[in-house]
Amino acid sequence: MKISELFKVEGYGVVVTGGASGLGLAYAEALAENGARVTLLDVSAQRIAEETARLRQLGWDVRGEVVDVTDHATLDRAIDAAAAAYGRLDVVFANAGIDSGPGFLGAWAGAQRPRNPAGSLENYTDERWNRVIDINLNGVFATLRAAARHMKPRRSGRIIVTTSLAATKCEAAIGAAYMAAKAGAAHLVENVALELAAYNITVNAIAPGFFITNIGGGHAKAPEVQASLAKVIPMHRVGFGEDIKGLALFLAAPASAYVTGQEIIIDGGWGLGEAD
Repeated sequence: MKISELFKVEGYGVVVTGGASGLGLAYAEALAENGARVTLLDVSAQRIAEETARLRQLGWDVRGEVVDVTDHATLDRAIDAAAAAYGRLDVVFANAGIDSGPGFLGAWAGAQRPRNPAGSLENYTDERWNRVIDINLNGVFATLRAAARHMKPRRSGRIIVTTSLAATKCEAAIGAAYMAAKAGAAHLVENVALELAAYNITVNAIAPGFFITNIGGGHAKAPEVQASLAKVIPMHRVGFGEDIKGLALFLAAPASAYVTGQEIIIDGGWGLGEAD
C-alpha cells in the first residue's frame, strides 16, 4: 500500500465537538482539506456560522450545528443527524472543553510564583468544579457513547479525545478541576478502547501541551504569556493549530489502524522538563 493511501480520509463522515475554534477547528480543517465531510458542533452559534461559511468557501464539505455537550439528548440528536447526512460515521473527535480558572500558584513568570488564593482548594465552589467536570469529562463520555452506537454496527470507526499534558503531570498554575477531568478522560479512553477493540473501533487521545486557543478567554494569545512559556518549553515556543493537524489526520486515517488506547503527548518537549 502506498503511504498516501494510509492517510486517505476522502469521503469519511466526521464529527468534531468544540469544532468551531482552537484545536477542534484545526482537526476539522485537517480532515476537510483531505476530502472528509465534517460536522462542527459548538456552543457558539456565531463561530459555527463564521467557520462553516469560511471553510465552504474553500470548497470543503462542512456543516455545523449549535450543541452544548452538557445537553446529552441534543448531542445525541446532532451526532445522529451527522451520521444520517453522510450515511456513515467514521471519525468522532471528542474535543469540547473549558478551562477551570487559575491554580493555586501563579503562572510561569520566573522562579518566584506567588500563591493564588482564587485557585486554592478551600475557595473552589461546587459550581466551578461541577461545570468543568460536566463539560470536560461527562461531555466526553456522552460523545463516546453516541459514537459507539453508530460505529459498532459497522464494526469500524475512529474516536479521538482531546485530553491534556495536565492529565499526565501536576501543574500548580492549572485549576484542579481541569486536571482531574482530563485525567479521568484519559483513563476513560483506555477503558473504552478495550471494550471497542473487538469491533475494529480505535479510541485514542491527543494530549496537547500549551497551544494557542480561545480557552481561558484567549489569554494565551498575549505575546507576554507566550514569551514566558517559551522560556520553559524545550522547543522555545508554544503550539499552534498547524502543529497538531498531522497527528489528528494520523489518528483518523488507516495509518493508525493498529493503535488504540493510547494518549499521545504533543507539547514541544514541555513534559520532559526544562532545557536551555
